Amino acid sequence: LGFRGFFHWIPDALWLKIVFRIKMGYKLDLNNPKTFNEKLQWLKLHDRNPLYTTLVDKYEVRKYIAEIIGEEYLIPLLGVWEHFDDIDFDKLPNQFVLKCTHDSGGLIICKDKSKLDIKAAKKIINSCLKRNYYYALREWPYKNVKPRIIAEKYMVDESGTELKDYKVFCFDGKPKALFVATDRSIHQTKFDFFDTNFNHLPFMQHYPNNKEKEITKPKGLEKMLVLAEKLTSDFKHCRADFYDINGQVYFGELTFSHFSGFEPFEPEEWDYKFGDWIK
Repeated sequence: LGFRGFFHWIPDALWLKIVFRIKMGYKLDLNNPKTFNEKLQWLKLHDRNPLYTTLVDKYEVRKYIAEIIGEEYLIPLLGVWEHFDDIDFDKLPNQFVLKCTHDSGGLIICKDKSKLDIKAAKKIINSCLKRNYYYALREWPYKNVKPRIIAEKYMVDESGTELKDYKVFCFDGKPKALFVATDRSIHQTKFDFFDTNFNHLPFMQHYPNNKEKEITKPKGLEKMLVLAEKLTSDFKHCRADFYDINGQVYFGELTFSHFSGFEPFEPEEWDYKFGDWIK
């Protein structure tokens, strides 16, 4: 699919129907949506709380997090800029992470500043700064986010294991399920889904389950569930993501359209089960 400016003029509902048919293989029913993926499309069109624009902005959301649950759950911020050339790399530590505030693709992980290819990083970041994330799949919260760059502290788990983020699905503020991504560092990503008691759920989405290693229940799970409930209490559906690093829970991000509502469940019955949670 070409998502360039040529398609921007197509109304949101029509565009979502076109993309849904191509990606999901069946007709999107916006009058009587039943699956989770269908209902996410309905929410894109009908649940347009202005606060969402703040909450998907990786810089602005920090104020909300500090106010609702406390700034101790925020990964330390090293700087914010409107242009790449404004970044003074001499003032940044040897390790850091650069992110664009308005999309999910602009990410530079620097583990050794002396080896950072600044020219390549600039190309990636500038490309992201030019892109309005809303138009591709009509995720309305991103439409008016101001494109900026932030730097955050590079977080390392003392155990030497890769960082895992725990993504909690909340419905009317109630956590119902979560998933964990593993093996991303070796580009063999696995997704495993769990209920809130950390019992494995028997389905797949986008990536295979991790059959080679047992995923242990994080020590901070109960805290994550409590925090997720606080952060999403006013929303019909929201996914709240957290890290558990060295015994401390950190906030990751809030997402209103998991995979933008275009990702099949295997088996399909789980698409309906998740859909039933959106009232």
